[in-house]
Amino acid sequence: MDSESTVKIVIFFKRKRGMSVEGFQRHWRTNHASIVVKLPGLKRYKQSHVLASAYRDGEPLYDAVAESYFESTQAMRELARTPAYAAVLADEPNFIDGPTMKSIITDEIVLKDAPLSEGAVKSIDFLRRKEGMSVDQFQEYWRETHGPMRRASSAMRRYVQSHTRRTGYNDGRTPAYDGVSMAWFDSADALQAAAAAPASAAIEADLNNFVTCDRTPSLLTTELIILA
Repeated sequence: MDSESTVKIVIFFKRKRGMSVEGFQRHWRTNHASIVVKLPGLKRYKQSHVLASAYRDGEPLYDAVAESYFESTQAMRELARTPAYAAVLADEPNFIDGPTMKSIITDEIVLKDAPLSEGAVKSIDFLRRKEGMSVDQFQEYWRETHGPMRRASSAMRRYVQSHTRRTGYNDGRTPAYDGVSMAWFDSADALQAAAAAPASAAIEADLNNFVTCDRTPSLLTTELIILA
């Protein structure tokens, strides 16, 4: 993990209706980012913006993925009473389609962490576990069996698994996803070349052992590290 003492909330959403992609991304990375970084207890903050090329064939499921890191879930809960958090909420309707916004609280596991080139792209996959598989079985298989297969890809520069915390299932709740997979490549062409490599077929086939593949949305993005 990046740090055993941190917790990461992954938030994903669509832009406000009628707003251009360019206007949405500009507001998020400037106006909204300047408000978010003032949150007390925020340790790190990243934005992943969907590539313009992803809109050529229609609208992606989400326009954006945010990752915010805190010391603990208690630190996150304490935000609710702060003026800084109220300011974040007040700005959201200016660029976000509220009903589309979802989030999961996760533990991050970094399985590969090589240096990234300028212009690197980040592939994000939202995972739901295979029917009949327990949360523990899903997380163990993803981490111990599938993870090493993905990590072996020479074209992949960085690979991170974000496992939904067990508290997300308390009281019979069903989180939006059981986890989020994030992989970085030098370019979109490098990602496509990796997908065409012979080893990729085995990796894709293995997904069927623990993931409901027809309910696994994917995004191709570029990452902005707002607060390191």
